[in-house]
Amino acid sequence: MTDRLLINDVTSPPSHTLPGALIRKVTWIGITVNIALAIFKLAAGVYGDSQAVIADGIESLLDVFTVILVYTGSRLWTRPPDETHPFGHGRMETLVAVGIGVSLVGAAVGIGWESMATLHEQHATPPSWIAAAAAAASVIGKEILYRWTLGVGRRIKSVAVIATAWHYRSDAFSSLPVVIAVTGAILLPSWTFLDHLGAVVVSMFILHAAFKITWPSLKQLIDVGAPAEVRRRIRDIAGASRCVLQVHDIRTRYIGASIQADLHLIVDGGLTVREGHDIAREVEARLIDEIEELVDVVVHVEPPEEALPEEGL
Repeated sequence: MTDRLLINDVTSPPSHTLPGALIRKVTWIGITVNIALAIFKLAAGVYGDSQAVIADGIESLLDVFTVILVYTGSRLWTRPPDETHPFGHGRMETLVAVGIGVSLVGAAVGIGWESMATLHEQHATPPSWIAAAAAAASVIGKEILYRWTLGVGRRIKSVAVIATAWHYRSDAFSSLPVVIAVTGAILLPSWTFLDHLGAVVVSMFILHAAFKITWPSLKQLIDVGAPAEVRRRIRDIAGASRCVLQVHDIRTRYIGASIQADLHLIVDGGLTVREGHDIAREVEARLIDEIEELVDVVVHVEPPEEALPEEGL
């Protein structure tokens, strides 16, 4: 495997870097970029008299909160298993992702309500070009940040970091209608309502991002199992192992971005306990080695009389 991975033409950090160090790097780069963009957009929105750009600036401030939340949460979910958390702290990562989604919903509702309430109001003067320039800078900056952060999130298999990346992508997309709305309001001074409409569109993009982030995390919290494709791979790999006559009762659940699984194997009833134990260990090792998301597997060995009819599998 090469030392660096190319993600959408943006290189992600070397694979030998520890996840905690990568999360800290994502945090500080995200904070720096978002604070710079937020200051630029808020100042440009106020000076350029653009409600849409001010809303966009508020969204960038929310991004600062998001990356701080990820950094703080990572100090918890990266801890090793202990006596009170024998399966680790991976659910903390899922909770952080839900928290990001809920915060986005709050921001979207606030921005959308304010924009709709003032949609009929006319600007004394149309927005200025500095407001359009700030929105355009946000599109470029957030798209670059999205690609790099997504590469890191996929590298370390972190749902919270990936959620942060998609938050950046939603910001880039939501800034596009702001550019169009502000430019339209500048070129057509009598259509200043376009600026308010741009803020409404921003709130809709934020809501869409909130759904994409929150729904998968909520499914993990209620122990939704892995997709059917993953379960089929588990069955195929385990079934191809030596002395395994049948595989059934496969159960899976997510812990953060990782998967835990348990399954039952039917083997020859004449095997010794030691032989059955060795087969179970071999299957566990093969599954973890061949299915990247699997981090923990429990195998139950059973005699032939416990086999299920084929239609029950």
